[in-house]
Amino acid sequence: MVISNVHYITDSTQGLEPLLKAGLNWVQLRVKNRSEKDMYNMADSFVALCEKYKVYSIINDFPKLAKKVGADGVHLGKQDMSPAEARALLGKDFIIGGTANTFEDVEALYEAGVDYIGLGPLRFTETKKNLSPVLGLDGYADILQSCQANSIRIPIIAIGGIVYEDIAALHDIGLHGVAVSSAIKGAKNPTSMVKEFLSAHAH
Repeated sequence: MVISNVHYITDSTQGLEPLLKAGLNWVQLRVKNRSEKDMYNMADSFVALCEKYKVYSIINDFPKLAKKVGADGVHLGKQDMSPAEARALLGKDFIIGGTANTFEDVEALYEAGVDYIGLGPLRFTETKKNLSPVLGLDGYADILQSCQANSIRIPIIAIGGIVYEDIAALHDIGLHGVAVSSAIKGAKNPTSMVKEFLSAHAH
């Protein structure tokens, strides 16, 4: 399993297919406050769409649902099931990602055996209700230095208010990739923005 450099986070399958055609290869479905039936139906069609384009499908927050619909992985927020419990439920081949805001979070997730870490936020973002303290580039640099000093090697993905122009600086600090939502969804031409993000990471 190769952890992608560009993670796209969406709250619906609407408009997703053209983005998959444009080359996205890792998508996380993040849905809140829906009935169980709605969640299941959306997650099920999401996974089917991802399978059609051979794209990794990650479900945010709901390990049992991820297992039920046959997703490739689950992304756990700080308030969700622990990575160890999720691993016991889902097995060793399932992708498990976790959310971090501090080096202590990163260390705990690394020890818990997650496959990648979403570290953020870079800056203020409207997408998240209870936002953790903003890190900025300096915050990322400090945490990555601590990782190196402690021999922690794991793909770390920057998340939270990221725009295309941030990629070079984040890459230079040593981040594995970025997770974005509105930077693509809110673009004038979302499909060409997908290609921009992917080509920036190909260099």
